[in-house]
Parts: sequence; C-alpha cells; structure tokens
Amino acid sequence: MDMDIPQAFQKELTCLICLNCLMDPVTIDCGHSFSEPPACCPVCRQPSQQTDYKTNILLKSLVSIARKASLRQCLSSEEHMCGTHKETKKIFCEDNRSLLCLLCSESQEHEAHSHCSVEEAAEEYREKLCKQMRSLWEKSQENQRNLDKDGRLSFHWMCYVYKHEDIIRAVYQPLHPSLRKEEKQHLESLKKQGNSVFKQLQKIRAEMVEKRIQLRLMYEELLETCHKSDVELLLELGNKMPRIELVQLHMPQRPQPKLSARPVTGLMDRLNRFRVEISFHNEVTNHNIRLFDDVRSVRYIHDSRYVSLNPGTSNYFASWGTQDFTSGKHYWEVIVDRSWDWAVGVCRDSWIRKTGTLVESKDTFLLVCVKEDDRYSLWTTAPISPQFIAKPVGRVGVFLDLDSRSMSFVDVARRSIIWRYPDGVFTFPVRPFFYTGHT
Repeated sequence: MDMDIPQAFQKELTCLICLNCLMDPVTIDCGHSFSEPPACCPVCRQPSQQTDYKTNILLKSLVSIARKASLRQCLSSEEHMCGTHKETKKIFCEDNRSLLCLLCSESQEHEAHSHCSVEEAAEEYREKLCKQMRSLWEKSQENQRNLDKDGRLSFHWMCYVYKHEDIIRAVYQPLHPSLRKEEKQHLESLKKQGNSVFKQLQKIRAEMVEKRIQLRLMYEELLETCHKSDVELLLELGNKMPRIELVQLHMPQRPQPKLSARPVTGLMDRLNRFRVEISFHNEVTNHNIRLFDDVRSVRYIHDSRYVSLNPGTSNYFASWGTQDFTSGKHYWEVIVDRSWDWAVGVCRDSWIRKTGTLVESKDTFLLVCVKEDDRYSLWTTAPISPQFIAKPVGRVGVFLDLDSRSMSFVDVARRSIIWRYPDGVFTFPVRPFFYTGHT
C-alpha cells in the first residue's frame, strides 16, 4: 500500500502474521483477521477452536478498494506512461500479458487480441490466485492426511499377511492330506502377493512425500506472488498457471490393499457338517450400542435358514441368539449382500445387558463391514483390526469351534476364509449376534 492511504487504514488491512496486505482474509473466534487462520491468535493469544473458516467479505472488499487506489496511483507514474502516445497504460492485453495505452490497444498489432482494463484484470487475476492457493492448500492437507493415516500401513499390511499364513495353515489342517499341494500353492501365492503389494505401498508413500514437497513449494511461491503489486501480478501469474495446474494433477491416491480371495477345496463341505438352526431375539437397539460413528440403521429379519438383512428401514436393530454355546462346533450363515453396514459374530451373555461400544468391548467377536464414501472396509473386533480383503458378496459364514475355543468367518460365495481368531480366545459362553446399518 502507498503512503497516500492513511496509516491506520493500512494497519487494519495488514496480516499480523505475514506482515503483508490481507489476502482472502478470514476472521477467527476472537475477532481478529488473518490471511491464514492460526491455531492461536498472535494478538490476544486466544486459541481458535474453529475448523471451518469463511472469507470475511467486508474486509476483502476494503482490501480491494485499497488495492485499486494503489493501482491507480501506480499507473499514473511516469514508468507506466506510453512512450509513443504519452498516455497512461490502462489496458491489459491478455494475449501477450502486457500493459497498453488505449491507442496501442487499437493498433493493428493488438486489435485482434483480448483486452480489458488493468483494474478488471487485476481483480480477476487475484481471484484466480486465491482460488489456486485454496486448491493447493486443500490438496496439500488431503495429501498430508493420507500420509498420516497410512504412516504404518506397510507394516500393518505385512503383519496381516503373516497372520493370514497362520490362518491358512489352520484352515487346511483338518482337511484331507491330498490338499497339501493346494495349501502350499496358496501360501506361496499369499507370500508373493504380500511382497508385491508391500512394494506398491512403499512406492505410493514415496510419491505422496514428493507431492507434499511440490505442493508446499508451489504454495509458497504463490504466497510470495500474492504480496506483489497488481502490475507485477498481472505480468507474472499467467506464466505460472500451467505449472500450478500441472502440480495438482495426478495426486497420489490413498492405497486400499486387498488380498485376493482364494477358494479352499472342501472347506464348505466340512463346515456344513456343523450347520445349526438358530432362533433370534430381534430387538430395536434404542440403547447406546455404537459400532462406528457413521454406522447407519437397518433391521434384521431372519427366515428358517438364514438371517436376512432387510433393506429400507431407518431404525437400527440388533439380534441375539436365543441360546448360548458352551461346547461343540456350530456353523451358520448370514445374508449381507443388500446391506451397507453390518456386523456378524458372537458376544458374551453378560455384554447383552450392558450399553457401550462394540469396538472397545472385549466381549464381542465380530466381523464388521462399514461403507466409507464409495468404499467398503472390513474390520474385526477384540481387538479392532482392519481386514485387507474384499467385501463378501451374498452370505458370510460363521464357524464357532468351542473345542479349540476359536471362531472363523467365511466368504461363502468365494469359498474362502476371511479371518480366524486364534485358539483359546473364548473363556466364556457366547451367543450369536447380528447388527446392521443402512442399506
């Protein structure tokens, strides 16, 4: 800002963090305004609890008025007088990004070009600059969130693969010895896929780190540009736009590693030998049963053989088996293909009379499916752990083996194992349990 603008006015339009003119100003809880929202106000030291900031339109308009006054004063200087026609250069040529006087803009050299007043061009370019800076900031934050979430994803993935190797061995152990070759092939495929995905995860993380650097450098470059005069901005921003757009292309996406579902010969024949018919209590869960914050609601309705997750309701329901199990082997199936969010498994008798979260409970052993945006993710409880495997289609099988005190979840359609709890996990009687969200 120039000295002709009152000093007090200049002060009010200056960001006290970067000490430059406010750019797309936001006002925080305490009432002070800045170009970027700080966690704690540097003026009054009051912490800011806001997360959703909006541009202060009035303050932005005042900044615009001050900028126009400064621009008019700048253009009236001798530096911006046309050497040929001795007139002020008030026209901006968008084709070759230069300042022209009115007569030059009508000359044969420029008459076919696109023109507008310098003031209009400056406003438009500053809006473009603000938009690009917001976009860079949002993409940078999204990229950082993905980095934070997936900081140990490679480690968790390999731990999951190693655990799955043990599960495969346990699944094949009671099957016919003639399947040892299939078991070996299954384990070799699992190891090969595990190592391949691990390398992909490492590569994607490296790309995210590199993209973080690129976005930060471009944002800092634009931050420096936004504090330049309108004339300098007009002459420089056009050349930067291709680079700004390029750096925002091909953003690394958060990986969603999945193990391939491999069928196990003879698995379903063996489990069906332990098929049981189960009766359920269908109860509306108006009390505080929480699964995940975004679990939606639906009800359970069962038929004579399968428990069917019925779509189209807005309440959420839970079902418990009418009998508990203390010994033996038991197998049943649940239809889940019409549900967005669901949980199947078993729970301790005493837990039914409690309220609380399924996620934290040590008395519930569940396979949980949750829809997040346009993706599905699988989890198991006790403890809560992600399952890097595709969402089952159709039915989920639950095999409760109280001789070994273990339980397995099966993808019936693919005839493959999803997860198996280790032996000895149960030390108490359990009941079948079902819970579902919106369809």
